[in-house]
Amino acid sequence: MKHVLTAVILLIGISTYGQIKIEGVVKDSIGNPLELANVIAINQETNKLDSYGITNDQGRYKLSLEKNTSYKVQVSYIGMKTAEVAVATKEESVTRDFVLESDNTLDEVELIYEMPVTVKGDTLIYNADSFNTGTERKLEDVLKNLPGVEINADGQVEVEGKVVNKVMVEGKDFFDGDSKLATKNIPANAVDKVQVLKNYAEVGQLSGVQNNQDNIALNIKLKEGKDNFWFGNVTGGGGVSAADQALYLAQAKLFYYSKKMSVNVITDANNLGEIAFSRRDYFNFGGGFNRAPSQNNGTNISLGNNGLGFLNLQNDRAKEINSRFGAANFSYSPNDKLDITGFAIYTGNKIELQENNSIVYTDPELDIPDEQTESRTTQRSDLGAIKLATTYKKNANNQLDYEILGRMSQETQEQKFFSSVLGNTNQNEDINPFSINQRFNYYYTLNDTNIFAFEAQHLWSDEDPFYNALIEDKDSYENAGNFLGLDPNQVNYVVNQERRVKTNQIDAKVDYWNILNDKSNINFTLGTIYSNQKFNSRIFQTLDNGSEFNNQPNNNSPENDIDYTFSDVYLGVHYRVKLGIFTLTPGFTAHTYSARNNQFGVSFTDNFVRLLPDFNARIQLKKSEQITFDYRMVTQFTDVNQLAEGLVLNNYNAFFSGNQQLESALAHNLSLNYFSFNMFNYTNVFARISYTKNIDRIRTASTFQENSVVRVSSPFNSNFADETFNAFGRFQRSFGKLRASANASFTYGKFNQFISTSNDPDNLTRSVNESFTQNYGLELRSNFKEAPNFEIGYDYRIQNNDQGSQTTRFYTGTPRAEIDILLWKSLTLRSEYQYTSLSDPDRTLNSFDFWDASLAYRKDPDANWEFELKATNLLNTQSQANTNAGGLSVSATEYFIQPRFVTFRVIYNL
Repeated sequence: MKHVLTAVILLIGISTYGQIKIEGVVKDSIGNPLELANVIAINQETNKLDSYGITNDQGRYKLSLEKNTSYKVQVSYIGMKTAEVAVATKEESVTRDFVLESDNTLDEVELIYEMPVTVKGDTLIYNADSFNTGTERKLEDVLKNLPGVEINADGQVEVEGKVVNKVMVEGKDFFDGDSKLATKNIPANAVDKVQVLKNYAEVGQLSGVQNNQDNIALNIKLKEGKDNFWFGNVTGGGGVSAADQALYLAQAKLFYYSKKMSVNVITDANNLGEIAFSRRDYFNFGGGFNRAPSQNNGTNISLGNNGLGFLNLQNDRAKEINSRFGAANFSYSPNDKLDITGFAIYTGNKIELQENNSIVYTDPELDIPDEQTESRTTQRSDLGAIKLATTYKKNANNQLDYEILGRMSQETQEQKFFSSVLGNTNQNEDINPFSINQRFNYYYTLNDTNIFAFEAQHLWSDEDPFYNALIEDKDSYENAGNFLGLDPNQVNYVVNQERRVKTNQIDAKVDYWNILNDKSNINFTLGTIYSNQKFNSRIFQTLDNGSEFNNQPNNNSPENDIDYTFSDVYLGVHYRVKLGIFTLTPGFTAHTYSARNNQFGVSFTDNFVRLLPDFNARIQLKKSEQITFDYRMVTQFTDVNQLAEGLVLNNYNAFFSGNQQLESALAHNLSLNYFSFNMFNYTNVFARISYTKNIDRIRTASTFQENSVVRVSSPFNSNFADETFNAFGRFQRSFGKLRASANASFTYGKFNQFISTSNDPDNLTRSVNESFTQNYGLELRSNFKEAPNFEIGYDYRIQNNDQGSQTTRFYTGTPRAEIDILLWKSLTLRSEYQYTSLSDPDRTLNSFDFWDASLAYRKDPDANWEFELKATNLLNTQSQANTNAGGLSVSATEYFIQPRFVTFRVIYNL
């Protein structure tokens, strides 16, 4: 680490050596400082833009220039005449002030170069070519170069520490605004400008009456000549792996944009582990800013997760991955009033996973044995979605939206599982669900002081998961078999479960805003949520002769037949006022709740009224510096799965029995955010703290079979509060062509866990589980135009878990480095290396590293053909490791991954 720090200091020193500063103040003709004025310095000899800056709130600017060089300095500001002076630098820094005159005509001095960054109100505009180095291939590469913009670990774009919710191209939604599809597929050579739209309002009529500070959108402006023509690229390739596996890759990314029509087509098929669109991407897709109407009304009702218990990929790696993806998106505007958009998406994956786990259970006093497991899993998923949407704007005062989204899928998971406690088990799961989601919105502005909005959403879904387990070691499973009421006179235990969950939900509200004056308004909301879920399930045993045996578990029904209805009628009042730098929005929502479920001829109803306050405050310290505070009280309701009292198999060793009389929980949520983006010294600071306290939260009591890891869990409303505290901070600063970042986060969680054994199921042992997780990160990256670029970083994690009498601590250190070199303007060399060490206080548990590299040839930036040689996992690392702390146990996992791949690719650019 000492050598890394030395290298960083040397690089910063080299980048600043031989430079001097020119600084000063920009004012208007009456002496007022001009904030966000643009200042650029053009080298007279090379005719290139050497430096740029933007004035701060005091009108100050600062540029770094070469010594003994002649420059032309231009200063511009909207509505002012552009000033231009010649500056000849010597050995010492220069001070030069500017006074700009008002001008209602075009600037007298033509700007030769565009500003790399321009600020216009809440819009930040980056000129892509000012930051590109020539090695960029997709939008993601462009965004990484931009100050203040980050790509997080999930591939999402972040600005000001907030995830970008929508990406548009030429003002048209790109695949419903999905950021990951945009960053991974839009070609870099098509990008002219990146517009960051802060405080973005999906509906222009509501921009002045809503708090949109968390809404950030990107709009990609295309280069001249990219409109009215197809552009994009087609890629084909193949190769071999260290395991002598034949590899293939076929991709097409095609785009068309005109004033009235846009079409985007993306296809991908490969067995390289390069997943174009994962299951997580699929289920997170289709959002943008289109939240449920009741999103902020204080009610949180869960509809449950009835999918398969798919194992998650770690960093998009697995032992084997075969991926298929196809998607098409269109937008059509026949006139200025009507927009029609839609997309169709298919993603299919076959994934082989292998992992070994070492599991230590929470409380050793209960004689729960530690467990070593090995699993081999095959996952197959075919997921599809289709959406059609239309927006009609009769005029500036009327907007009508309608959209319909359908989803359908077919998924299976086959797992061969070995447990040191329970022996060998084969598990098979499959599901074929579908859903239809419709949305209807109407926005009407009566006059300057009265605005109305109606929003409604309807969801209909049908899910049918099926579970099958073949347990080979009957002796180890004897107690569980007796509990399930299985027939022991069989060679093996074969247990099955059918489930069916149907959901029908309506979410609608009417909003009215009265504009009291130019600084305040009052909002009244009348809304409702109506939800109905029907849940049926059946457990049965398959005998050796293939017949079905309707086993009867002890003290539980093997079947479920439950009808659950929830309704919420609410009235909300919120007042929004601007007082100097403060924008305050206090309010409350009054709710009338009704939750009723009926099962086995018995009904339970929970009716009550609750007042939920909320408060939001924004302090605008400067145009680019603000503090926000948010508090809200939330009522949380569960889903039908938690209420069904008949036995359900979550897994062959984890059974679940619901509780018909569960009640709602109450949560207090607080958050405080600080953000500053200082263009004067290129400093970006973001900090966030949040705290949540849950009262009457639904917890589970787990009863373990004697000397076994088989357990039965049941939910109940805990009398003990659970708490979560999060703190995160990031500091970023540019030094010439170098950008340094430091971040830190701290997470503390306290929750209550209840465990017993089958010997004494009524005697619950309560343990207060506390987790402390610290993350620290350092990064330095360069952005040289004509020199090799690099990125180096170090991430360190401390994970501490106190679970009852069990305490664990793990340390994870990850240094990483990346180089990006453009050779002779035609060869692009890229290489990435990452090393990870996992340890506890006594020893190193595991260490592994990854090295990827690629070499691409393109005759020039405008060439149609490109050839690339790419190698992944060059060191042929076989597995990676991580740790995980759950409510009942702590585990260390060895996770196996794909071997070394070497491929040759041919890319044709349209």
